[in-house]
Amino acid sequence: MNALLDFLSTRRTQLAVDSWQHVSATVQAVLLATALSLLVGVAVYRSRAGSAVATGLASTALTVPSFALLGLLIPVLGLGVLPTMVALVIYAVLPILRNTIVGLDAVPAATVDAARGVGMSRMGVLGRVELPLAWPSILAGIRVSTQMSMGILAIAAYAKGPGLGNLIFAGLSRVGTPTAVPMALTATVLIVVLALVLDGLLVLLGRLTARGIQ
Repeated sequence: MNALLDFLSTRRTQLAVDSWQHVSATVQAVLLATALSLLVGVAVYRSRAGSAVATGLASTALTVPSFALLGLLIPVLGLGVLPTMVALVIYAVLPILRNTIVGLDAVPAATVDAARGVGMSRMGVLGRVELPLAWPSILAGIRVSTQMSMGILAIAAYAKGPGLGNLIFAGLSRVGTPTAVPMALTATVLIVVLALVLDGLLVLLGRLTARGIQ
């Protein structure tokens, strides 16, 4: 316990910087994945074949182990932030894309017909009726992707990515020394806490936006 307290007191600045980088990289990757998923989802949700192909490709990418994917990206993109962000976006796409397609497909046809009946354009119906009604489903996918990305980013330290994963790897490389357990334990707990905080913020966002939809 003394070793842990000493580590926390002497590494406060590093922990703050690594925590910020971890959250920042996760949020940026999820935002990129959300934009990509919305574009693809809107393009294919009316086609069963298109939806199946899109979700199938995303599912296939998700089955690739993170270490293996990073290993494939490093020779092409090098080490650091770029391969890390590409890997995070790839993994974050599936839950958001799948929920986007499901949410849009679940919008009642009668509601869409009524919107068209009052003179709305195709884009107007999509932006003002379909996407708002599908938003709770989309947000659920975003929450899943966020939690998953927080964990995967820790592994991305293998590719010299940013965040708390570097402390975990550093601790594992020093097994047997007094600082090994404090480093790995502190980083792991911080990742869990930060993931819960982000999820709480997304839940709050869902409640606020639900009022706007109503």
